[in-house]
Amino acid sequence: MIKRDYILILILLVVILAISMAIISVSTPLNQTTVNNSLKDHEILANESIGSVEVIRNIGNPDGQKIAYVIGVHPLENDTHKTLLKILPNLTDLNCCYDIYMINVTKDVGYYGDGSSDDSPGRQNGQNLALKYVYPQIANGSYKFAIDVHSNIGAYPYKTFVFSPVKESLAGQYGHVIANSTQNISYYSPDSTTSGPYLIIPLNEKGIPAIYFEEYSFAPQSEKDVHMLELIHAIDNLDFS
Repeated sequence: MIKRDYILILILLVVILAISMAIISVSTPLNQTTVNNSLKDHEILANESIGSVEVIRNIGNPDGQKIAYVIGVHPLENDTHKTLLKILPNLTDLNCCYDIYMINVTKDVGYYGDGSSDDSPGRQNGQNLALKYVYPQIANGSYKFAIDVHSNIGAYPYKTFVFSPVKESLAGQYGHVIANSTQNISYYSPDSTTSGPYLIIPLNEKGIPAIYFEEYSFAPQSEKDVHMLELIHAIDNLDFS
C-alpha cells in the first residue's frame, strides 16, 4: 500500500513538472531569446500594461530592400516566433535588410488545452498592440514586404503555409512564389483570420504587400527550423523590382 502511494505521488509530481514547463514555455518573453548582439539594433517601441513592443533592426544587408517580420501577435504561438528570432539574426550573406517587430503580450496570455484553439483575451491584446504600434512603423517605413509569423494546431488542410487575406493582390503573388520555390511550404488561404484587420489587411491597403506564414504548432523543433530557413531564403530571393 505504501509503495503504491509512493508511485502515485511520483506520477503526480511528474505531471506537475510537465505542466509547469509548458507554462514557462508559453510565458517566456520573446526578448529573452538569444540573439547575436553584433547583428542588431534594438529599440523598445512601447511598454503597456498588456504587453510591450520591440524591434530588432538592420539584420542582413543594410543596403538591401527593407522587409519586416512580425512575431507575437498571438502569444500562444510563440514557439514559431522564437524559431524566427533564433535563426534570422544569426544568418549571413542575406540580400535584404530585415527588421523584426516583437510583440510581448503579458496580460491574459492563456494556454492551449488538449490541442484546443486559442480563445484567450491575450490574443486580442496582441492584435491591439500590432495595430497601435507595429502598423504605423511598417506603413511609414519604406518596406517592400512584410510577414506576420503564426502557428496553428493542425485544423487546416495544410500545416505549413503562406497566404494573403487580400485576394488578387501583389502579396498573394509573392506568397505563391514562396510556396513554389520551397519543398515544405504550401499556399493555402483560410476563409477568415482574426488578426487580418489589425495588421496584414491595412498594410496591403496601404500598398505594402504583406502575408502570413503559418507553422504547425506541434511539429518537432527540427522541422520548424527547416521550414523557417526555407521561408527566409525564399523571401530573401524575391524580386521586388
